[in-house]
Amino acid sequence: MFGDLMGMMGKLQETQQKIEETKQRLDTVLVDEKSTDGLLAVTITANRTIRSIQIDDSLLNDKEMLEDYLVNVLNKAIAKATQVNETELGAVAKEGLPNIPGMNLFR
Repeated sequence: MFGDLMGMMGKLQETQQKIEETKQRLDTVLVDEKSTDGLLAVTITANRTIRSIQIDDSLLNDKEMLEDYLVNVLNKAIAKATQVNETELGAVAKEGLPNIPGMNLFR
């Protein structure tokens, strides 16, 4: 019994390390999003850190429109990045979980 428990603990520690490595790798995965007319573009990491924002000069004349563009495009980019992040981390976590009876009820 203790051998199984020690094995599970080792597996959990290994999984935690893989999750941390995946988080670091996701800092290098870039997600690009543009407005439908291409006047604003953003690039963020899969960990949802903004890397760049490109704004067409025509948007600089209308503060309210620029704000709307930023909210819309950033929300789309964040949604895409979140999907990539959750997919990658979920795969690592699922792969590393020990087979504990009854745990499949939570998946």
